[in-house]
Amino acid sequence: MTAIPMIGDQHLQAICDVLGATSSGLAGSEIGRLLGQCGVDDPLPDGTKRYRLYQALSARQHGDQCANNVLAVVLAAMNPVRYVDHPDVFTQRKDRLNQVLAFVGYQITEDGKLRQVTEARTLSEAEQRAGCLRAELMRRNVHPDVIRFCRAELLGENYFHAVLEATKSVGDKVRDKTGLTSDGSSLVDEAFGLKTGPKLAFNTL
Repeated sequence: MTAIPMIGDQHLQAICDVLGATSSGLAGSEIGRLLGQCGVDDPLPDGTKRYRLYQALSARQHGDQCANNVLAVVLAAMNPVRYVDHPDVFTQRKDRLNQVLAFVGYQITEDGKLRQVTEARTLSEAEQRAGCLRAELMRRNVHPDVIRFCRAELLGENYFHAVLEATKSVGDKVRDKTGLTSDGSSLVDEAFGLKTGPKLAFNTL
């Protein structure tokens, strides 16, 4: 196999930050199994997930003088069969990894394979390559009112603010269509409750 050039320390750390993220990354036991399956030594089994991964992959990369085994671990972590019950986790993790990998000229595809691409030079290029939330929502034919909240300034490092703003927009739309001025459960009761009409219906009741 052709030797893949070593990945810079910052990029390698960013990859480990994704795979070892506290809430959205791999579990510690998963990391141990992956390293073992790929024949990579685990020098800090009791370390934090990010640091443990970084130390293991950095040591292997410097020993090999290439990134082949580093990317083998990444691909093993992104094997689609691991995500049969959680396809949303696969999509989110793949998109975040692709934002980093774009800077070293690679991309993980939907089938969990590695594809070579032109190296990205800016964050916007990396974000575009990753596809991220907007493309996935459009693929699922989500309502345009939701998609318009998928803006960079709302997304930031997570989806919380985009979800919050999209949720708040539902109340605005109900008020616009009914002329009501209330909010929360009162708005829902007044707009959709049988006692008052309802003023707005989206099925046959």
